[in-house]
Amino acid sequence: MRCIHILAIIALALCFFKTISFSGDDEIKKKQTQLQKLKSEIESYEQRIKEKEKKEHATLDLLDAYDKQTTLLRRLISKLHDQGVVLQSDIDSTRVSIADLNNRLSSLKNHYAHYVSSVYRYGRMYDLELLLSSKSVNQALVRAEYLKRFSEQRKKDLDTINYHRDTLETKSVLLQKQLAEQRDLIGEKQHEEQTLAQKMKKRKTLLATIRRDKKNFTKERDRKLQSVKDLQNLIAKLIEEDLRKKEAEKKSSTASPEHTAGASAFEAKRGHLRWPVSQGHLISHFGNQENPTLHTVTQNIGIEISVPAGTGVSAIAGAEVSMITWMPSFGNTIILNHKNGYRTVYAHLSEFSVAEGDNVSEGQVIGKSGESLSGPMLFFGLYKDKEKQDPEQWLLPHGLSTK
Repeated sequence: MRCIHILAIIALALCFFKTISFSGDDEIKKKQTQLQKLKSEIESYEQRIKEKEKKEHATLDLLDAYDKQTTLLRRLISKLHDQGVVLQSDIDSTRVSIADLNNRLSSLKNHYAHYVSSVYRYGRMYDLELLLSSKSVNQALVRAEYLKRFSEQRKKDLDTINYHRDTLETKSVLLQKQLAEQRDLIGEKQHEEQTLAQKMKKRKTLLATIRRDKKNFTKERDRKLQSVKDLQNLIAKLIEEDLRKKEAEKKSSTASPEHTAGASAFEAKRGHLRWPVSQGHLISHFGNQENPTLHTVTQNIGIEISVPAGTGVSAIAGAEVSMITWMPSFGNTIILNHKNGYRTVYAHLSEFSVAEGDNVSEGQVIGKSGESLSGPMLFFGLYKDKEKQDPEQWLLPHGLSTK
């Protein structure tokens, strides 16, 4: 019975080691490739910033370069965090494996020690007595075969113990390597966070300098007019993509009834949709607006909300993230597709919490607000196909105060 018990333990141990996997390795390699790409892009903008600073110390183009670089730095820090989560999971898994290995080795050694003790006490005389006490030749042959296999199993036990001991040593080395990687990763993340803080400080100083020159507001107005056209073109392209998808669905007969149902739900909430932020002041309405600095009238294609930088920005309704982009005057921008031609635009974001293709629910945070030349704010726009809509006619009344 003791032999059978030991055999069962060994079988379980072998199964355990066959199932040990390093699933996190591929994920870490993938993330390392992404990290290297981000680092290259950040370094590219660093070179551009240095070149621009040599020529002019305070321009909108230099501000754009800082904005793009800080966005990449935030993305890099986020990915370093994600990689740290994966690595921590691997470290926890390795520690569990080592603990299990120690338990199994201890059990095997105890059983083997008991066997050695029995051999020392009774020696070969016990085996001879077992054979001589057989009641028949057949029983003697069976017992002889059993003793032979039992002896062979003892050798296998020793081999298994040595194998597990080697595996344990390998696992221990792996754990030390993982812990070293974790220390390096934490250090790198802290370094990038310090770099981001320095860049944000420089950007703030640069922005203050740019704001003192009235000419920059004129340039910004012209840039904004161009960005409005660019946004219109992006919306038109997204509409064309939707039409192509619909045609493809019709041909393959995979059109979903939920497509229209989702749009009806959006339309039914007209005048009752949640605001993208829960605080702030409405500083610019939809339509013709007078610039307080330049005293010129321009058409606003959405609304602008004064809100502290870093405020969470939420989707006003369930949607798909159809585009994440950057544009002069609008900065980091997210476009959500609510189906049936309805889209919402969120601009002047400092960072993103979603990726293109993600499905988001109503109220889900999609990013954080940032700062424009006019100050900390969020731009919000709403479209029905190519037609600009007045967001205030769709959002809950008195959702924010005006100023």
